[in-house]
Amino acid sequence: MSELVEYGKVARDVLMDLLNQLEIEASIDMEESKVADNDGTEEKSMVLNIVGDDLGILIGRRGLTLSSLQYITRLIASQKTGINAPLVLDVNGYKQRRYESLQALSRHVADQVVVNHRSIALEPMPAYERRIVHMTLANNPKVTTQSTGFGDARKVVVSPAK
Repeated sequence: MSELVEYGKVARDVLMDLLNQLEIEASIDMEESKVADNDGTEEKSMVLNIVGDDLGILIGRRGLTLSSLQYITRLIASQKTGINAPLVLDVNGYKQRRYESLQALSRHVADQVVVNHRSIALEPMPAYERRIVHMTLANNPKVTTQSTGFGDARKVVVSPAK
């Protein structure tokens, strides 16, 4: 059994314990996936998808509850196994749908910026969502992206290329 699979099984058990303590009925699907690293290279990560009915409470506003649950699960699993591996939590495919939605929004906003020759600021979003916007538009020579603001008000501004 690979180290990543061992880590994933422990993380799944930790997550199931947390869900039981929260009295939330759900099942957890586990799979290995490749995730792009900060430098664009891909690395293997463990994805735990929580499946069930009425699980919006686990996502929270702007995905912040899910992000916190992922952090806690990763922390406990790493402590128990001594393995520090990438872990992604999802709820009924929410992150995948959000990823696709952000890509579509990014392309649409880029088109608007090119047509109107004006910068557009997106709504504030967490770092991993801003990163999706930056990566989606990185190869578009007609626009540039920049994160502005501080803390929870940090957002992406899409501007015409100079």
